[in-house]
Amino acid sequence: MITPVKQVNRFFMLALAPFIGLIICLLLFRPELEVGAIIPTNLPEDEVTSQTQTISKELAGAKEAAVQTSSSIKRTTLLYNKTTSTMSTIVQKATVQAARPETIYNKRITSKLGVPLDRVDSDRITIELYRVNPGTYKGYAMKIKLKDHNAMKMALNSELGRSETTMQAVKRSGAIAGINAGGFADSGGKRYPLSTTVMDGKYINGFQASFKDLFFVGLNDAGKLVGGKFFDKSSLDRLRPQFGATFVPVLMKNGQKTIIPDKWKVSPKRAPRTVIGNYKDDQLLIMVVDGYNESGSSGATLEEMQGRLLKLGVVDAYNLDGGGSSSLILNNRVINNPSDGSLRPVPTHFLFYK
Repeated sequence: MITPVKQVNRFFMLALAPFIGLIICLLLFRPELEVGAIIPTNLPEDEVTSQTQTISKELAGAKEAAVQTSSSIKRTTLLYNKTTSTMSTIVQKATVQAARPETIYNKRITSKLGVPLDRVDSDRITIELYRVNPGTYKGYAMKIKLKDHNAMKMALNSELGRSETTMQAVKRSGAIAGINAGGFADSGGKRYPLSTTVMDGKYINGFQASFKDLFFVGLNDAGKLVGGKFFDKSSLDRLRPQFGATFVPVLMKNGQKTIIPDKWKVSPKRAPRTVIGNYKDDQLLIMVVDGYNESGSSGATLEEMQGRLLKLGVVDAYNLDGGGSSSLILNNRVINNPSDGSLRPVPTHFLFYK
């Protein structure tokens, strides 16, 4: 019996035998190598020297060109960085200078309103709440800068005839602020928006020409307040309203007081009021005045509202539904004191989004 060690030795001997034989053959029969077969011996020495010198000159030239190119790139890079820095400085200064007129104008507005009671600021909207108390009435003003025109919308229930309070509309839509909007007409136990009403760029009940001093007010597709009396649909269409509602009367136009019809001066004389207007830089101003009831003995007259708007520098202004309908919501709080003792459900509301 062959032991395991012998078996292993025999295996390796058999495996290595061909290689050992090959090595022996190479040692016994190796060919002689001739240097001339690899390196030509007849190459002229002068030619080799000439070619070497030419290559050296070309390499030296290439090195010099590379150094010059590198130096040029460095100079260009430094010049580019310096130019970029200078341009950035110019842009920053231009931005600051461009914003100065807007900043100065805004300070002029704010100085007339006083110190804000509350403030909301985001990349979409800035809202500042002020108290209005000239002595004859009390109320609030809300200055709004729309940085995104989609930050203002109108709430209108999809089922016509249904109404809700401004607080309900604010909570339902996730708005940060809201006011009541247009007037309404009651019929059959339901409450419908008054006259021409636009939602999502479409007329809810078709266009109705202005009558009895009614006006339309809303926001167009550029985020600008548009409004006035319209006696044909094309006139309003040209303003491209995205939403809006109707009430009476117009208070300010192009920085001037409008003539208030005698009927609206005394019907009622004093009342809670909701007014929306704009400044020449398209900021909005909303005023909501408190009153005890709708009897005409408390609140503000429309002439008083005009006087206040004129002093505040408002360009255009529109009287929205007032009385018990007046409401102002900010940060989930009812800011004004509704004359009904609680918020009145109405069909339309202007809402603002953070």
